[in-house]
Amino acid sequence: MRRIVLSAMMATVAIGLNAQTVQETFNGTRIINGHSTETLKSRVLQYRIEHRFGDLAGDNGGIEQFYGLDQAADIRFALEYGITDKWMVGLGRSKGSFETYRAIVDGFTKYRLLSQTQDNKMPISLTVMGASTISYAKAVADLSQVGSYPDFAHRMAYTGQFVIARKFGERLSLQIAPTYVHRNYVAALDENGVFALGGAAHYKFTKKFAAMVEYYHVVNQTQGRVDMNTTNSLGGGVEWATNGHIFRVNLTNSRGFTETQFIPLTTSEWGEGEFRLGFSITRNFKL
Repeated sequence: MRRIVLSAMMATVAIGLNAQTVQETFNGTRIINGHSTETLKSRVLQYRIEHRFGDLAGDNGGIEQFYGLDQAADIRFALEYGITDKWMVGLGRSKGSFETYRAIVDGFTKYRLLSQTQDNKMPISLTVMGASTISYAKAVADLSQVGSYPDFAHRMAYTGQFVIARKFGERLSLQIAPTYVHRNYVAALDENGVFALGGAAHYKFTKKFAAMVEYYHVVNQTQGRVDMNTTNSLGGGVEWATNGHIFRVNLTNSRGFTETQFIPLTTSEWGEGEFRLGFSITRNFKL
């Protein structure tokens, strides 16, 4: 792995000496839930606010819940920082979207190994991302529940991801993201390790206005997870980018924000009206 990373870094330097890289494959560092190949520029501090409401329809939505606006599925606040133009880190806190996974602190590091070039000598952009989450919620007394956390390590979960993207022309960008999520402590029917393949499309109508769609397919969906009614995360949305701000509005069947939540723990079905409105706002500061 170390040789692969070093080789990729050397290739990036060599290509960068001879060709200009493609800019703004995506407008920001996220699509809906998952990461994009983009990283913050050096010494840029980003403040993120993300909010997700309750179900628009289905048994838990409708007019009695004002189509989900009376509820909050999850809320996240985060600070993210560009150490260099290719390397960024982040730290966030979310309410948590499940009874046994609440009060979540997440941290990640992300590095851009390859950048697509205008002459197509490098046809893709490649970013690697590693993340971890920890719950600081009070342990429950029922030892049969995940939230009992017999050991401190049981509160933790991890994500490793390759993010691969290509920009086609000035408007369309496509991305795939092979992902592995490991949770140290899970329910009896669940799996500690979950493999998923993410996919995303991003289309710019203008320089500032774009639409996107994102889907994460769990590869090793065992019968036990099927019995738990787990499904795959699917979302779509629009974004408006201004100088220093990006505002996104989305619809998704996932509840949580971090990979350790929305990849293995999505249980809502679009066909049952179990999707919800969400938004995110980011503000960049040059330090």
